[in-house]
Amino acid sequence: MTTDEKYMSRCLQLARNGVCTAAPNPMVGAVIVCRDRIIGEGYHVHCGEGHAEVNAIASVKDESLLKESTIYVSLEPCSHYGKTPPCADLIISKGIPRVVIGCMDPFPLVAGRGIRKLREAGIEVTVGVLEKECRRLIRRFIVFHTRKRPYITLKWAESADGFIDRIRSGGRPAVLSTPLSAVYVHRQRAEHQAILVGTRTALLDNPSLTTRLWYGAHPLRLVIDRQLSLPADCRLLDGTVPTCVFTAQEHVSSASVEYCRLDFSAPVLPHLLDVLYGRKLQSLLVEGGSRLLQSFIDAGCWDEIFVEHAALRLGEGVPAPVVPSGCAKEYLYRDGVPVSHYYKE
Repeated sequence: MTTDEKYMSRCLQLARNGVCTAAPNPMVGAVIVCRDRIIGEGYHVHCGEGHAEVNAIASVKDESLLKESTIYVSLEPCSHYGKTPPCADLIISKGIPRVVIGCMDPFPLVAGRGIRKLREAGIEVTVGVLEKECRRLIRRFIVFHTRKRPYITLKWAESADGFIDRIRSGGRPAVLSTPLSAVYVHRQRAEHQAILVGTRTALLDNPSLTTRLWYGAHPLRLVIDRQLSLPADCRLLDGTVPTCVFTAQEHVSSASVEYCRLDFSAPVLPHLLDVLYGRKLQSLLVEGGSRLLQSFIDAGCWDEIFVEHAALRLGEGVPAPVVPSGCAKEYLYRDGVPVSHYYKE
């Protein structure tokens, strides 16, 4: 590992601290090094607040050292005025002579302009250090701005014999997750801006879809309820967390529950994703039943899939969705539970 890669790795570590708070901005980390010693660090915490470069520079006790330092940043410094001033201008004003960047910013208002501004100011700029890892870190931001839809994560738990639940018309659902793996699920919810289930899951499981087992904001709850068949006492309609119901029916929205009409005579997913994109929701977690999950897979509308493998055998039941062949796969262990992780390279 080179010196530049070592410090860029630290940028990535710092950036991940913003996983539950930085959206809709990307996660970014910055490190300032003088004479092979870190003198400042920072990451982007909240949208509308200081960017990683601002926080790193503010953490330096002796600003005179900046004129002989290198600033490492996982994403190209911004060059435009948004909710905060341009970071490229700040770097120039502080006289930092060298900037090392992990990857270019896909956001149209930046997209190389920050790099150009730094170079025109006479600053030495190195681009592409641990580029693959830096792009991977902001994959949700990239998908949102390049594919014009949220980054989509599918998640389910399945039994050892390939079922996600028992066939039933009522009663309690099969419990396939452990208490510890349930905590990880709530962590995933906290890392997404919206979460979606279908009518059947909402009726049979009556989920809350909150992050009560993890810190962080609750995602916007989404449910597809074509005929408005959910009862008034359904947890998704309890008003405690903002919820959007996608339906074919006219219905008056309330302060916390919005009803959004979709045309169910045409494919629903493209319209639904257009609505989420229009509301600037960059990430969607789908926790629905087999039918809903399979519809996303068949439409190619997914970016990551997490399948938790339970030791329990059900014998019969609702078959698990079929993951497409040829996609990248790795095996993980989440709190001792084996998980298959599929993703598009």
